[in-house]
Amino acid sequence: MIPTRRGLLLAATLAAPAGLRAQAGYPSRPVRVIIPFAASGGADTFIRLMSDALAEALGQPIVIENRPGAGATIGTDFVAKSPPDGHALLVISTAQTTNETLLPNRPYVLMRDFTPVAMVNRTNYALVCTPGLPARNVAELIAHARANPGRLDYASSGPGTPYHFAGAVFCHKAGIDVQHVPFRQASDARNGVVAGQVHFMFDGIATMLPLIGAERVRLLATTGLQRSPILPEASVLADTLHGLEMGGFVGVLAPAATPRPVVERLNAEFSRILRQPQMTEAFRKLGSDVAATDLASFDRILREDIERRRDYVRLTGMVPQ
Repeated sequence: MIPTRRGLLLAATLAAPAGLRAQAGYPSRPVRVIIPFAASGGADTFIRLMSDALAEALGQPIVIENRPGAGATIGTDFVAKSPPDGHALLVISTAQTTNETLLPNRPYVLMRDFTPVAMVNRTNYALVCTPGLPARNVAELIAHARANPGRLDYASSGPGTPYHFAGAVFCHKAGIDVQHVPFRQASDARNGVVAGQVHFMFDGIATMLPLIGAERVRLLATTGLQRSPILPEASVLADTLHGLEMGGFVGVLAPAATPRPVVERLNAEFSRILRQPQMTEAFRKLGSDVAATDLASFDRILREDIERRRDYVRLTGMVPQ
């Protein structure tokens, strides 16, 4: 009996290594992208910018789910416990690399329970204050805080979040006594600054742009070593506090046992999309640079950032929870 073409293809598929078979059938259903932060934040904005292109590339819908809470551990743990087949992906930022030190009792270990998929971007922060504060720049903010020790507050989206760290490192380097006011999510923190309930905060440039443009907050500085191309009027933090640079990144992880061919395909698709001129330009308009990397480079970046955040915990005297 002469084998049919379909039979030959089936036999070849069954004979292929399991990883290659997984890639051949991937994705077989919609891909869920879990964002462990509130909607409208920086990570949410950048992932949604890519979602249509990623859906087209994979041939399946991309379903974005925001699962915020507990310093990003709720959504992160959900993906850690998801089937390792590439159909559940996790969005990561410095919140999770910080948690490796700050939350020793978290139910997962980042570099054990996940595998890097793709780095998406690098971004700097904006330092803003409530318009009623008598400070027009970083030097004036520091002077005002020194003249009023313990009477100023800075907001964040919660203890141990990137913006909490930015505020704590800034206060330490500036030698000022300022109280931290954590909110449940970044949008609440922004509203607190806009309303004058809290004096200043660090936040993503992308999410602060509308409030800056509407003069609902006052821009004091950005946190890169060079001026932001979309906020060129703002000085950089390092002009006042020599060499101080702060920022974050957004990336994507998958559960640790996800087949390597699936991870490699995802990395290739993310990298291809990010390198498209229109995507690069869209990111830059939001104050961010695309950061497509290979898998090994992203793995190294994650491990280095975990160590950097551990140093920040020691520097600021934060107590692991």
